[in-house]
Amino acid sequence: MAVETARDGLPEGGHGGSCSCGACPYGAREGHRRAVAAFIRRREELAAGQGVPGALVHSAGASRQWVADELTRSARTVAEFGRAEGRMWQRRGRGGFLGPLVGDDNRLSTSRAVAALWTLVAVAAVLVPAGRLAVSGGRSRPLDGLRIGHGAALLTVVALSCLLSVAVTAVVRQRVRAKRLQKVAAARPRIRDLVSDDGGRGSFADVQYLLVTGAAAVVAAVLLVREPQRLPALPWTVAVLVAVSAATYLAAVWSEGGRPVVLSVVRSREAGDLDGPIRRGEDIEIRGSGFVPPGAATPEALARVVVRIGAVHVNVPLVPVAGGFGNPTDAVLTVPVPAEVEPGRVDVQVITAAGAETNRCTIDVADG
Repeated sequence: MAVETARDGLPEGGHGGSCSCGACPYGAREGHRRAVAAFIRRREELAAGQGVPGALVHSAGASRQWVADELTRSARTVAEFGRAEGRMWQRRGRGGFLGPLVGDDNRLSTSRAVAALWTLVAVAAVLVPAGRLAVSGGRSRPLDGLRIGHGAALLTVVALSCLLSVAVTAVVRQRVRAKRLQKVAAARPRIRDLVSDDGGRGSFADVQYLLVTGAAAVVAAVLLVREPQRLPALPWTVAVLVAVSAATYLAAVWSEGGRPVVLSVVRSREAGDLDGPIRRGEDIEIRGSGFVPPGAATPEALARVVVRIGAVHVNVPLVPVAGGFGNPTDAVLTVPVPAEVEPGRVDVQVITAAGAETNRCTIDVADG
């Protein structure tokens, strides 16, 4: 349904205001927007119990599986349009001036943006005296202002920001390889990436780093305007402030995230049910943390969460609620125990959308 809705109204040719073909920047963006809107409408309908086939209404398990499959198909359609929009953005921006600022996760990198800012300040501070020398015809000696004593603090800040950018990249890659950090790639870079975490929430570490370094860059620019004949004599107090801000940012990057963890697995009991052991065909509730890492709350990413019960892989069903999903969540997953699971003691393990695996938790599955 989402596919049909998203593609309604396609123009016969050209790329006008209603184009959603995916073959041009506007069309890719519009097609993704329509697909998202169609998915949200469908999700809200199913959350309200509308649209479920009458033959499945009386079976809670069958209707839930049908809803999950329907939402998964729609989520994949949204993801296809999102990837098309991302490819169009890459063609326009990846090779442009924003290309070097995009990290491995396809998001704008705060550390790279700050390093680029200070690099531009340093380049301007070098070119301005060189331009004055060219204009003066060699009669003055503006290059005397490029001696290291004039701009030691500025050069320190430039070196610190560039080294921090490299260090952040290395830290993130090392933590991902060590399975201590979950990273889910974004569909395309956005400006808000500079001040938010992977989940789109505001990040204090990013904001303070941008504010402090931005203020310091303004000081350097003012000094350059007042004394263009030499490198800006940035006060060491400002340089130390930038260093403290950079250390705070690096510490935040080092400590963010974590491994997904299963704490317990219990039988899912609805009101009126009798207490009893876990049996095949019944639901189990997996409690823990880190099942939905930042950036993995999109429908397409949620549909990739899998639970391994013994040797059987179970896709976690998407359960729509008003405004979002009740399953899966970051702390709780609910899945049925398939009939293929052998009775006895079996291990339960969650595999997140980022590909990270949790610890194993053993449960007893009764026969019958």
